[in-house]
Amino acid sequence: MTDLHNPQNFRAALRTWLAESDLTPPDDHSLEGHMRQFARVQKALYEAGWSRYGWPEHAGGLGGPAMLRAIVGEEVVGRRLAEPGPYSMLEVLAPTMIDYATPELAAEMVPKLLSGEEQWCQGFSEPGAGSDLASLTTRAEERDGKWIINGQKVWTSFAQFSHRCILLARTGAPDAPPHADFPSLRSPHANITAFFIDTDTPGITIRPLHTMHDVDEFCEVYFDNVEVDASRMLGKPGDGWQLAMDLLPYERSTCFWQRITYLYERFDALIAEVKGQGQVVDSDMGEAYLALHTLRCRSRATQHRLADGHRLGPDTSVDKVLLAGAEQRLYDTARDLLPGVVELEDTDWRTEYLYSRAATIYGGTAEVQRNIIARRLLDLGKD
Repeated sequence: MTDLHNPQNFRAALRTWLAESDLTPPDDHSLEGHMRQFARVQKALYEAGWSRYGWPEHAGGLGGPAMLRAIVGEEVVGRRLAEPGPYSMLEVLAPTMIDYATPELAAEMVPKLLSGEEQWCQGFSEPGAGSDLASLTTRAEERDGKWIINGQKVWTSFAQFSHRCILLARTGAPDAPPHADFPSLRSPHANITAFFIDTDTPGITIRPLHTMHDVDEFCEVYFDNVEVDASRMLGKPGDGWQLAMDLLPYERSTCFWQRITYLYERFDALIAEVKGQGQVVDSDMGEAYLALHTLRCRSRATQHRLADGHRLGPDTSVDKVLLAGAEQRLYDTARDLLPGVVELEDTDWRTEYLYSRAATIYGGTAEVQRNIIARRLLDLGKD
């Protein structure tokens, strides 16, 4: 019997299954269409077992190394059966639920995300708390066994399509004395708590943000006296900062596995268009390929660290810096080698070039990532 926990066997069997399955996307290139297609693909993968590999059995998975999840994403996105964006929430939020939710809640909810039945979003950033997440002001106050949440989040990807939100809120003032029942609440970091919230709860308002590349995946989300049951707290009061520190490495590495494959596909498309115009593939293309190859090698090393049981940490800031550089290099090359394709033509190149400008911002700015690398990996101090 074939050992599907072996990555080579797994990839070969998955390729055979995909070749026999009709998951061709419909001719709908809207964001809503992409989200529907992602849910359709995830449902098929889950029912056949493929999207359950790489996840623990106690959360609805079939076990095996996390690398198996990367293989699924690569094969699906490489065939353009689904877009890479929605995968990011799956790879960031499912591990968080598994690590911080009660076993019962994780067992109930994670399969809904893996199967495409639900989409989730991440409520971290605020208008005044982006890179400086510890300064967030959304508050949660305990009343009669419930938590009442007030505040605003922004840059919340896919919130308008999401059924649930993993939210950070402040459960104590930054300079408050320790809580009588929770002595760990001593610092601005310790006063942050995480919640798992249904987005159809009364008091939640979601407003998509219009972006310059006309794909409104980001939203602002308002919380007006939103009531959350205490059973939906992730971890204990004050665990939110540690949850964020455990989540962010995934946001800066594993959630980009599929995007790397997508960028390679776009690189091949660029070569085809350049050759189609009778141009010679020059050193600019070589530099773009080198940036992509370096990124993929680094991502492969990250996958193997996970497979060996290592916990991801500040080292994933290297993955994020390489991704941002490779993505912008690729689309800069497209702009240079396909004159007018960005400035004058309404094509995917234009949309994706504009989106690539955000690569050094989303998931933590390039400046923040370089500071992390300098201070926490190279021990260069704060100056």
